[in-house]
Amino acid sequence: MRKLRHYTTLVLLTGVLGTAQAQDIHFSQFYETPLFRNPALAGIVNGDYRVQAVYRSQWNSISNAYKTISANAEYKLQVGGGDNYATLGMQLFHDEAGSSGMKTTHVLPAINFHKSISGTRNLYLSAGFMGGVVQRTIDRSKITTNNTYDNGTDGENLATNGYRYFDGSAGLSLNGDFGENADNSFLIGAAMHHLTRPKNSFYRSAAIEIKPKYVISGAVKLGMTENTNVVFHGDYTMQDNFREIIAGLLYSIKFGPDFETPDVALSAGGFLRLNDALIPTVKLDYKGLSMGLSYDVNISKLKTSSYGQGGFELSLTFVGFTQRDNSSLNAMHCPRF
Repeated sequence: MRKLRHYTTLVLLTGVLGTAQAQDIHFSQFYETPLFRNPALAGIVNGDYRVQAVYRSQWNSISNAYKTISANAEYKLQVGGGDNYATLGMQLFHDEAGSSGMKTTHVLPAINFHKSISGTRNLYLSAGFMGGVVQRTIDRSKITTNNTYDNGTDGENLATNGYRYFDGSAGLSLNGDFGENADNSFLIGAAMHHLTRPKNSFYRSAAIEIKPKYVISGAVKLGMTENTNVVFHGDYTMQDNFREIIAGLLYSIKFGPDFETPDVALSAGGFLRLNDALIPTVKLDYKGLSMGLSYDVNISKLKTSSYGQGGFELSLTFVGFTQRDNSSLNAMHCPRF
């Protein structure tokens, strides 16, 4: 029994760590976490600044399930004359799960440069980099094994209760408008994450590292009528042997006297994470503030174990303009989507 409980603890610890090699952080409202997708997506917004937060709760059929919070802020400013811009950003992330109280915290500053490549329309090539510190900790006092009753320890020969490492990502993106409708725009990008291939183990094992992750992103917005549009979002992720495809759309209706700057917009739609979840989604925009709500309906092989319970996700975004003379509000050309 002692060996069994010791082995179970070992599997839980290394299994949780091993998921970082195969399946990294992901959100259902991935389009609301631009820096996690690609640092070159920072600042591609109709505003001088953007502040976002996403809260995710999943695996609620088990105790101490995953609770995840992401927050990011971006500030865009004109640089070098002409229509070129730079964006300064910050990505924060905190995740907590399991009976051991395992916590992960990311603090990742970002910078992005947007180069205008057309003199007649909105068309920008952007390059971004994000890098900072990640810290992981566990509370060993919450780990109970047979050894706990024998000699007061959990029986695990861990080098430390916590560790930190430097992590970084880089990417490119292209965005612009097309056609005669002012709503028509597109966005494509590619990014590489975990450039440093950091070691990721409480045992300090050199064999356990976070594999590089590659993300290809795309989005298209199409104006349908004077007050409606549809937006398609999609990501393809590759990390070691893991592959993930998530894609879907939101249909939006604008309300107010001026449809170019509507007072209210209501969006509804859905996304599919292939072989994993259906994700119905609604979103409400009121001037510069927007709130999104989604729920993962589990369709994977784990739906029996999860008792049909998926992941609940809430997002808040605020976009605004500054009062400075060179605000992008008055710019004819500016990176936006």
